Amino acid sequence: MSVPYRTSFNGRLDRLSSLIDRLRVQVDISLAADGSESDANLRVYDSPERGLRLVFCPERDGSAVRAGMEAAPDETSLVAARITISGVGRQLVSALPDCISVPMSEDPYLTAVVTPLIEEATMPRCGGQAAFQRLCEVVVIRLLRHAMEEGKADTGLLNGLANPRIAAALVAIHEVPGEHWTLEKLAETAGMSRTQFAVTFKELVGTTPMGYLSNWRLDIARSELETGRQVKAVASLCGFASPAAFSRAFSRRFGYSPKQKRSQAA
Repeated sequence: MSVPYRTSFNGRLDRLSSLIDRLRVQVDISLAADGSESDANLRVYDSPERGLRLVFCPERDGSAVRAGMEAAPDETSLVAARITISGVGRQLVSALPDCISVPMSEDPYLTAVVTPLIEEATMPRCGGQAAFQRLCEVVVIRLLRHAMEEGKADTGLLNGLANPRIAAALVAIHEVPGEHWTLEKLAETAGMSRTQFAVTFKELVGTTPMGYLSNWRLDIARSELETGRQVKAVASLCGFASPAAFSRAFSRRFGYSPKQKRSQAA
């Protein structure tokens, strides 16, 4: 079986793009009139001794745990923004720690994006809002990459993507959700035995491979229905045997039928 994996510029398996494609990132510059910046869940601080530090507390269900976002006594806030992430790829966000604090001295790739972000926030010019939005999107992507590569997540999607074998199966699911995946096929894709794959996947990701596949398909289905796509076409895209089977699974998961979701979108 040949699955068209996406590769990065160095030819290696691209573990994030199929998820990032489905993210929607909304950015609000969150400088309150009194300077409290209370709504911000992304900040950039500067310290005379330690330099720049980026802090991000991802929102979940409309709120963020902001413990750990406070400035140190010698730090000055240069950037404050509220970033809301939605779309199917928000599973990445749920896999992040409640708060990520990254000294820029530890990650030059993040620094390369944070530096122009500071410039746009502190020296406003024409097109600054659009530039700030785009730069925040790149910051989110690089934070996800940083969290994955540095092992910031104890369990969940990012933890699974950090494991090369499990990542191969996850990317296969993300890239071609309509494939007739079985536990055996996913284990083969990962280059592992059926039992070893099932146990390792559950330990790292926190759910079974087939449970993850089902949830991913249904999340994509809901997103596609929101665009007004036909129920039958969505069922086929997401790998369901029939529209009836799709409707039953969708209703169990979300509490309403695919037709109702499509009607709401219309």
